[in-house]
Amino acid sequence: MPSMDDWESPDGEVLSEDEQKVDEPGMYKVVLHNDDYTTMDFVVEILTSIFKKSFEEATEIMFNVHTNGKGVAGVYTYDIAATKARQVRGKARQSDFPLKCSLEEA
Repeated sequence: MPSMDDWESPDGEVLSEDEQKVDEPGMYKVVLHNDDYTTMDFVVEILTSIFKKSFEEATEIMFNVHTNGKGVAGVYTYDIAATKARQVRGKARQSDFPLKCSLEEA
């Protein structure tokens, strides 16, 4: 009889705890998109407050967004990335900026 530490796979094979495979969660990039209205200062504020970036790193990411049209604010598991994107959208809306934020699979 299998022990409590054993698991049955979908095909009926009993796997011990040592043989179980656990998939790593998928990672997602939180991407900020450039627009003609959101100020650079506001983007830096978003990056320092929501993404906990240093002022220097936030400024570098902001210039990347400004120059290339978009920039990666951070890479997280889906739930964290979605929460941060929601926070960005809320803070932008509250401040009357159209800052767009999206998720991309990493």
